[in-house]
Amino acid sequence: MTQCSRKPLTFSSLSRRRVEADFDGGHLTSDGGALLLREVDRRLGLTDRLAACIDDRRDPFTVTHTVAAMLRQRLFGLALGYEDLNDHHTLRHDPLLQVLAERAPEPPYGPPTLSRLENAALRRDLARMAETFVKTFIASHRSRPEELVLDFDATDDLLHGAQEGRFFHGYYDGYCYLPLYVFAGEQLLVAYLRPANIDAAKHSRAILKLLVRRFRQAWPEVRIVVRADSGFCRWRWMRWCDRHGVDYILGLAQNTRVAALAQPLADEAARRFEATAAKQRLFGEVAYAAGTWDRARRVLVKAEHLAQGPNTRFVVTSIEGDPQDLYDRLYCARGEMENRIKEQQLDLFAGRTSCHRFLANQFRLLLASAAYVLLQTLRQEGLAGTQMAHAQAGTIRTRLLKIGARLCVSVRRVVLHLASGYPWQRLFRHVLGRLRRLPRLALNKSTRLFQAPRPAAGFR
Repeated sequence: MTQCSRKPLTFSSLSRRRVEADFDGGHLTSDGGALLLREVDRRLGLTDRLAACIDDRRDPFTVTHTVAAMLRQRLFGLALGYEDLNDHHTLRHDPLLQVLAERAPEPPYGPPTLSRLENAALRRDLARMAETFVKTFIASHRSRPEELVLDFDATDDLLHGAQEGRFFHGYYDGYCYLPLYVFAGEQLLVAYLRPANIDAAKHSRAILKLLVRRFRQAWPEVRIVVRADSGFCRWRWMRWCDRHGVDYILGLAQNTRVAALAQPLADEAARRFEATAAKQRLFGEVAYAAGTWDRARRVLVKAEHLAQGPNTRFVVTSIEGDPQDLYDRLYCARGEMENRIKEQQLDLFAGRTSCHRFLANQFRLLLASAAYVLLQTLRQEGLAGTQMAHAQAGTIRTRLLKIGARLCVSVRRVVLHLASGYPWQRLFRHVLGRLRRLPRLALNKSTRLFQAPRPAAGFR
């Protein structure tokens, strides 16, 4: 620290008294609530399992920076809102981060060391890390689920450099990656980085096959439903689902042929709107097969007419039931997945793919995914039944994790004196009590689930 930085900071006076500040407070932290995340990680064993996925090719007799400790430092940093490696220049001296990384009282690692970790990961390491999320999801169930609804979606990850796999995407009007996400409810299963010069459904059918096989190994009788927008409506997808007993409900893009089949329902909605001047929503179904499909399938029709004009939507499904109920209750619920992706992108910095190497950026995406798993488990297990049961990741961070504290470390104890004026003390105690009652997960070894992600042709 330079001499200049030690000068007191002067603020507006309080009556006749001067108001000054400095950065010489000692062993203080602004992230005292991160101990809750540490409890979650201890129950899941997530960072230890992710660390075991990475082949450490360094000389074990000279290693002082363990992979597990570096992963903890990076994951907890992301969960606490520190997205850049440069933040760890000074953050590594935070006494609580030293505890989280299990390095106390020694400081954890600086940006160069963490950068080497990100760039050292191989494809097989990333494949094993990706499998860990699915294993953790399965082990987190205390009883066999009756049904799993798998949400598939792609999103844009805008780039601002010359990263490997950088392509221009016309729909998003920029250079980007096109990561694929799979969720089951709010629980993340897959975060798979892809270049943007591909179809949105690329590799999704292969991932679906692997997920279905793994879930049926664990739960042979579970019903599986796949839900996605029109970008994933491919006949090979649907044919595979038909042959393997997997239900689907997928958006269907408009075209002249299916619009003609639904025209009588759309005309009726228009007539009712003209008569009442109120929004009209009518539901029906038609049998439709595109020219490339292997057979006709059931298509739900939502014929909606608004003051702005018609708004007709189509959904293809293998599920029996009332069209309106399927559309409103089941298909529209996929919008919740978009909120989870926004949490990943905005609150946990999954879009911070600024490394040059494609594989290093996939590693960063998996780090952000792991941070999401920690926060989601905190929300699901610790905050259930409270006023924050459905809080966004950013709100959880602000209210539960960002607590001022003074840290005292001795030979026998590590004590955090949390701020006395913290307004959610009762909630904090409640969450800790619930987390301490969680059993530690035991994950069984299994056959390899995922192949490692590969960049576009020509990458190193």
